[in-house]
Amino acid sequence: MIAIVDTGGANFASIQNALARLGQETLVAANKKDLDKASHLILPGVGHASRAAQKLKDYDLWDYLKVETRPVLGICLGMQLFYSFLEEGETSGLNILPGTVQALVATPEFRVPHMGWSPMNHLTSDSALLKGIPPSASFYFIHSYATPMNSYVTSTSTPPFPVAATVEYKNFYGTQFHPEKSGLAGEAVLRNFLTLKSPKTEAP
Repeated sequence: MIAIVDTGGANFASIQNALARLGQETLVAANKKDLDKASHLILPGVGHASRAAQKLKDYDLWDYLKVETRPVLGICLGMQLFYSFLEEGETSGLNILPGTVQALVATPEFRVPHMGWSPMNHLTSDSALLKGIPPSASFYFIHSYATPMNSYVTSTSTPPFPVAATVEYKNFYGTQFHPEKSGLAGEAVLRNFLTLKSPKTEAP
């Protein structure tokens, strides 16, 4: 069972449809009891940062997610919520990763929101999410804010405005693009995520 955390967004159906094509049963969950049934969790990616954060707090899931040990995939806004602070709505994030999610700045070559398809610039050869996926594969982006460039970033979008495209830290994985809207390449990312297991813990 794959649980999609209810953050008040609007793209649950597209994620469910993408996972159904991979033979996965899904559940949109807004409480710990339902989330406990899942092997993997997804924080979806359409919505407003402060409202999504408040939803998680209202459902008593804020601290629950911070200490989660199962594989968690954050998509777009879901990935941004991993960080310490988000400029959108001036809201604190889950503080799983350090840094501030900042608004994109338009240039003559780059429009905001960043919308459209982009191939990846892989920054590491051992990315769990991008395993077996060539840099020439393109993914669909639509966002107005971007996460910091730091050691947790495993790929970026390509110019004219490269942004952090994937992040990986322990059992937390994020995509700034929408894998559920990215065709076969997106399905490959989701399939890679589904193969991930919870980190093993040593017996006391």
